[in-house]
Amino acid sequence: MPLNAGPETGGGKGVVASGSQEPSSPVQKVWKPELYKIQLEAPTPFPLRCLRTLLPLPAKSKAEAVEANDSAVRLYGSEYHGVMGHLEAEELLANGREGSYLVRRSPQSDGYYTLSLRFNKRTKHFKVFYKPDKGHYLRDQDKCFDSVHDMVADGLINFHMELHAGPIIQQINQQTRNCYQQSPYMTLNGRKLRALSKEMAPEKPKDAAQTSLPAPGKDDQTDAEPKRQSQPQVRSSIPAAAAADPMPLVYEKPHQFKVHTFKGLNWCEFCANFLWGFTAQGVKCEACGFVAHAKCSELVPPKCVPDLKRIRGVFGTDLTTMVQLEQHHQIPFVVRRCVEEVEARGMLQEGIYRVSGFADEIEALKLALDKDGEKTDMSETAYGNVNVIAGTLKLYLRLLPVPLITFQAYPSFMAAGRNSNQAEQLTLMTEAVHRLPPAHYSCLQYMLEHLKRVASHYAVNKMNEHNLATVFAPTLIATPQHMTNLTEEIFMLSSLITHCKKIFA
Repeated sequence: MPLNAGPETGGGKGVVASGSQEPSSPVQKVWKPELYKIQLEAPTPFPLRCLRTLLPLPAKSKAEAVEANDSAVRLYGSEYHGVMGHLEAEELLANGREGSYLVRRSPQSDGYYTLSLRFNKRTKHFKVFYKPDKGHYLRDQDKCFDSVHDMVADGLINFHMELHAGPIIQQINQQTRNCYQQSPYMTLNGRKLRALSKEMAPEKPKDAAQTSLPAPGKDDQTDAEPKRQSQPQVRSSIPAAAAADPMPLVYEKPHQFKVHTFKGLNWCEFCANFLWGFTAQGVKCEACGFVAHAKCSELVPPKCVPDLKRIRGVFGTDLTTMVQLEQHHQIPFVVRRCVEEVEARGMLQEGIYRVSGFADEIEALKLALDKDGEKTDMSETAYGNVNVIAGTLKLYLRLLPVPLITFQAYPSFMAAGRNSNQAEQLTLMTEAVHRLPPAHYSCLQYMLEHLKRVASHYAVNKMNEHNLATVFAPTLIATPQHMTNLTEEIFMLSSLITHCKKIFA
């Protein structure tokens, strides 16, 4: 999926000057969903509980055998099956579902336990170990887990990705072309980097048009080298090729990438692909917060800007993660604030949500929301054109890595929309919305009820349910790449807006 950094932030269709109409054709997304959708199909762990009396361990007294088994049960739970050979384990798991697993003690064991796991109609066996200060781990891996369940979850995802996402992963691991300028990192943070570059720019001497940092001499080389590692190198000489760079200064500072376990859903800010896995999915710069696959981090230029960490924003952040961070609200503050402002002064605006504001004003508001959060001044004094507020709301929703109507729920919504019997259609749509994660359910309800109120002023604003659905369908719906006709999505979304009170009753 190519990244398209058009006039409007987010790589979608460009924001055009106020007064022109926004196209209703599909928009390009910043994030690539393929790996995420493949991971959704991975099997989940299913512990096979032991229902038999545990056999005593060989070469141990009865008391020692009982204690050893009790210790293993405390450590591994009811999925511990005691002494068991691999053939018996395979026979048991062959009758189970994908992802079934058990822990056993091999008859030949010299102190280790064995995890037997069912995947792709085959049983895999792994030696597992445990240390109180380390957790559960495999001998040949650096990863450690709080439980065997987590270890199995991570293994199943990685096996599944290797089997079904091989070409994409191979492309990530073998990429040589540096797409940094077109990366999500630059798309989302370009304006912030430009602002920070002005703060970092050295003051220009009165008697010279350009300056440059002196190169260290031979006598200074030993002392200068460590400084280059910890201090950014800034020069004001600007090559012609870098004129469009958000960091116009020749700037160098190495990133401090460390392996990181991410909570929630995260995407690589270099290649735009999903960070798959259960633990240690990628790396994160400890200084500026740049997130990437380990392989992608090798191609990231040494342009670490630590100050960017303090204005890392909410645009492009997964909705569930955002709601968890806010804690006291089910609706992200960007959505709440924009909707409140549109309802206060935009309900009678002709073409609201169809007519766009200027790209630079939407960019300015995006930066303000990223930087100042709920304290952002969105009043008429600050942003007189309410279409800027409406455009910013659409931008926020378009930059969600997982769309409001998620990939998993999409087929259910579309099947409901195709049903010509209205009563059955509403029943199916009610079932479809309940397939959404809680954060998506609440936000979709909030947005649909808002759009219904907008449509109630159709006589003045000329935006009925169908017109609003035409504008929002490419933003709210996870349209598969092979689809080019939005007619069904628009009809389905129009029905959602029209009947939202009944659907969410």
